[in-house]
Amino acid sequence: MSLPYELFIGLRYTRASRRAGRRNGFISFISMLSIAGIALGVAALIIVLSVMNGFQKEVRDRMLSVLAHVEIFAAGAPMLDWRSVLEKAERNPRVVAGAPYVSGQAMLTHDDSVRGVLVRGIDPAIEPRVADFAKHMLQGNLDDLKPGSFGVAVGRELANQLLLEPGSKITLIAPQGTATPAGLVPRLRQLTVVAVFVSGHYEYDTSLLLMNLEDAAKLFRVQGVTGVRLKTTDMLEAPQIAAELAASLGPDVYVRDWSSENRNWFAAVQIEKRMMFIILTLIMAVAAFNLVSMLVMTVTDKQSDIAILRTLGATPRSIMRIFVVQGASVGLLGTLIGIVVGVVVALNIGGVVGFLENLFGFQVLPKGIYFIDHLPSDLRWHDVTTIGLTACVLAFASTLYPSWRASRVRPAEALRYE
Repeated sequence: MSLPYELFIGLRYTRASRRAGRRNGFISFISMLSIAGIALGVAALIIVLSVMNGFQKEVRDRMLSVLAHVEIFAAGAPMLDWRSVLEKAERNPRVVAGAPYVSGQAMLTHDDSVRGVLVRGIDPAIEPRVADFAKHMLQGNLDDLKPGSFGVAVGRELANQLLLEPGSKITLIAPQGTATPAGLVPRLRQLTVVAVFVSGHYEYDTSLLLMNLEDAAKLFRVQGVTGVRLKTTDMLEAPQIAAELAASLGPDVYVRDWSSENRNWFAAVQIEKRMMFIILTLIMAVAAFNLVSMLVMTVTDKQSDIAILRTLGATPRSIMRIFVVQGASVGLLGTLIGIVVGVVVALNIGGVVGFLENLFGFQVLPKGIYFIDHLPSDLRWHDVTTIGLTACVLAFASTLYPSWRASRVRPAEALRYE
């Protein structure tokens, strides 16, 4: 026998408990429950985290169809020499392209409705290099934002709320008033809706207005631009790229990346993921309690076997190893089954959800309520590794007390009534 006898006997006890004879049928049932519980917990955790990662990736990608990866601006003052700043930024090999912008807040009125909006002035010829607005136009296009026309592109949700369409007239109230003998008079400007876009992100679809860069500069009385928007080779490395640009451009400008602009949202998602991990780990903890029960009953049932092994020279440590092997094999089997099921479902979540929708006659994500009509999934292998290791550690920890109890069995007392 090439295997250590502790491993051989522990695996044999595991196989025997699964065959479930008359004496140990209930032990086999508890063992199956432990395997199923651990597998269910592992699979549920992999699927839930994959779906949460998918939603995070979906929202992030939709945000970045509106936001730039990195922004450079001069706080409290316009950026006059933005071309030289952009030229210096593009020397970084990880910066793909850049475009200037003018940004300001204003009040929009149409009929009896009033909305607070964020106005962004862009250059329609350059903007597609850093954002995907051109791909998200429902009506009209970016080229309709001609200088001097004071045309604007509005989000779909804002257009629906105010009943706007291309050709509609709206009035914008700029915060910078005009001083007159009668006092400070707000500046009004009539604009024409020339395009409607949909970014897929509710906040921007309800509050963002796009207009030509020159028109926005005139409206907000800006000499130059507010800043420069950059696109990088990898949006996930934007924080590191922003730090490099801040060091190279000097203290005269401020640099921020897309994650810092939405720090609260991403922090909330991370906290939610941690809480879901903790909550779903309790499923595996319950299965671990079943594993403890199964091992305790096995130790009680095998006391005569333990006594015989002790009389043949087995040490208490060897007895402990036998039952650790038995419990760990059950935990490992449940973990492997759970990983396989979880990975398969996470990779095919669309087909699984479609089957359940057809089977039960309901829709998980109605198109009229959500911006997406499918359940996204982003399987990350480091999550799978973490979940698998957590399940194995819980299973191993559950074997320690019953195995210690088995090592404390006294041969004389166990064989007294045999």
